[in-house]
Amino acid sequence: MEPIHKELLRKHRLLLADELLVGDSIVPFLYQEQILTLTQVETIDSQPSNKHKTLKLLDILPTRGPRAFDSFLRSLEEDFSWVRDKLLLELQTRHEPETEPGLESGSTDFSLPDDSLLKVPSDRELSRLAAHLGTEWESVLLDLGLSAAAVSRCRADNSLSIHGAALTGLVQWRRSEGKNATVQRLLQSLQAADFHPSILQNVLL
Repeated sequence: MEPIHKELLRKHRLLLADELLVGDSIVPFLYQEQILTLTQVETIDSQPSNKHKTLKLLDILPTRGPRAFDSFLRSLEEDFSWVRDKLLLELQTRHEPETEPGLESGSTDFSLPDDSLLKVPSDRELSRLAAHLGTEWESVLLDLGLSAAAVSRCRADNSLSIHGAALTGLVQWRRSEGKNATVQRLLQSLQAADFHPSILQNVLL
């Protein structure tokens, strides 16, 4: 998902949470379009209220790749066309920021200096990263090289906290890889899971 689309969803987060009923048509449509996985659908459906379901969907959408925003807009066409029109109108009145050198999709250096890319992340930085991963933490950890059994143990040991499970896995990865557990290696796995590389800029601030 493009940064401008993520920003738009963040800006209108509370409006969307108040106005949308995601369970009846939006979530099934996004599952049909393969934007959401079955596990993510179940996670959204398990939320205690419609507002919480919408907020959970808005947490997940930015991690679901370049098709996610357009598919979300299409899911609004039938029952929430006015919300869709509002989002589209705002997009039309704004200008996409120019891409800075090194920020292109697939770049491994973007705007971080080499010394930052080659450093081993701290506990605080791993904790901040874990907070951004949401339900995609498992795919990131698997790409980093953790075994499926190790990921399952992280999940079981932190059954009430996605953040805790993700952080446990990241710390285990750093311990097992030592000096090779670099920010650059994290970047590669984040991009493989369709996260924008700017997530690391937020983590390393």
